[in-house]
Amino acid sequence: MRFLATVLLIATALVAQDAPKQDAGRKGGGRGPRNLKVLKAEEERPVMGAMRGSLGVNCDYCHVQDRAADDNPKKLVARTMMEMVNNINGRFPDGKVHVTCYTCHRGKTTPDMTPPPPPAPGQ
Repeated sequence: MRFLATVLLIATALVAQDAPKQDAGRKGGGRGPRNLKVLKAEEERPVMGAMRGSLGVNCDYCHVQDRAADDNPKKLVARTMMEMVNNINGRFPDGKVHVTCYTCHRGKTTPDMTPPPPPAPGQ
């Protein structure tokens, strides 16, 4: 839940900016989201917007044309990662969000596995 609060803050600008375009192209006759396993319906748009920003990708990176389908394995990985982030944040007793997708991904689909090199002397 704490993860979602942070994601909501991060995603607000992205979702507000992109909302008219997404609503115009949304299929399904006004039905709400389908096949949600980790998120609640009201969390879907803000969280997806935050994931777009955290990983630097568009929706079709994880989703196929039918957004509810699990045909792309990247969508299944994303669900596992959301559960991992929620689990990590749930272990902190202070109730604050300590980890988000951006913590590791920094705008890339694959997180760096090694720390960046130290700055050159004199910088």
